[in-house]
Amino acid sequence: MRKFAVLACLLLPIQTTLAQDQGREIAGPRAVLEYRDRPPVENRHLEERIDTLLPALMEETNLDMWLVLNREYAEDPIYFSLVPQPTFAARRTTMLVFHRTDDGVDRLTVNRYPLGAPFESAWEGGDLDSQWQALGELIVSRNPARIGINVSRNWPVADGLSHALHQRLLEVLPDDYADRLLPAEDLVVRWAETRTADEIETYAHTVSLARSVIAEAFSSRVITPGATTTDDVAWYLRQRFAELDLPVWFMPYVNAQRLGQTCESDTAFCGEGGIIQAGDVLHTDVGICYLRLCTDTQEMGYVLKLGETEAPKGLMDALNVGNRWQDLLTDEYVTGRTGNEITAATRAECARKKIDCSVYTHAIGFFGHAPGPTIGMWDDQDGTPVHGDWPLHANTCYAIEGNIKTPVPDWGGQLVQIKLEQSACFDGKTVQYLAGRQTNWHIVR
Repeated sequence: MRKFAVLACLLLPIQTTLAQDQGREIAGPRAVLEYRDRPPVENRHLEERIDTLLPALMEETNLDMWLVLNREYAEDPIYFSLVPQPTFAARRTTMLVFHRTDDGVDRLTVNRYPLGAPFESAWEGGDLDSQWQALGELIVSRNPARIGINVSRNWPVADGLSHALHQRLLEVLPDDYADRLLPAEDLVVRWAETRTADEIETYAHTVSLARSVIAEAFSSRVITPGATTTDDVAWYLRQRFAELDLPVWFMPYVNAQRLGQTCESDTAFCGEGGIIQAGDVLHTDVGICYLRLCTDTQEMGYVLKLGETEAPKGLMDALNVGNRWQDLLTDEYVTGRTGNEITAATRAECARKKIDCSVYTHAIGFFGHAPGPTIGMWDDQDGTPVHGDWPLHANTCYAIEGNIKTPVPDWGGQLVQIKLEQSACFDGKTVQYLAGRQTNWHIVR
């Protein structure tokens, strides 16, 4: 109960601030589920995905069977997205077999420890040799023409089949089955990038939690100008997420820009660490995972100087330019377009509107940097082979990430970099931000 009391104190005023920013009302604080209450939600999502999504994706990628083979503590990267929770490891050797039929997809396991629903055990137990023999016999009995295995040169998440397991698989199959084994990379990427309606609803809640904690960190509750450092704020974010049982998938990052610092048009990232001063522009980058879904968020703050009641007009205008850049990017989201095409079109539109922009947007989901179309890289704006050639699909989610640089009259024309990253989903026609987006500065008074 103490955790929910702490959460209520933390989130209630912050949710009100976010509601005003997003133009909507929030009835009260949002709770983070206790660990014991998370598996039912996660497993409901899993069953929906396997029942409705996997059959369509296997048909789309033309696979009759999909094998996901794992050893304890050397699990396939996609393994944990396929098994019910709580699961912490692939006990000994765990074999997942998905076989497409006229009625959907059979979900079978060949392993010592049954996983339970939604899987059916296809082996009664024995030693490792008999387990492998059982797998070979199962595959032959189903006689699939195209068998997907997780090997990939270009997609790490689809390259989870180790060399040793691959060799053992070949040993238990008839010789003519080797030609039936095909890379399952398209299926893995489509499985990882696609979200169901229930997942998207949960996702919006998770993103709101991330934004709420940022709002507290960029406030006078945490920052004392002239005393607090950027590292202090970064560690506050890390600690606060830990207190709320929200795992981070990277160390939070905080930096500051100020009048007199160098920020050139060809500088990738502007901002430094150190003691936070009045008049500073703050930036943070955080990512949390909750109910199997990961966020990636960057927002901006401003530290008021004596006599100020709001950010200078030049900075407010700069944030507006950042929002226009976001609109230029999301306007280019069209089903079937590749990440490289979206990047090129966005940068061309920025050039026409004289906006100095950089695009480095990526998919999110089971991973913070998830598979899907790469839409620019911060260090390469001219197109990314393979990942940038992946097409945009409906029901996929993204960290709308990038930055703009613009001169600020209040700073004597010095360039200020607005670095934004907000989670959003594409439904096939439009992009919707999962918990709104930053349109006003976080203010430290």
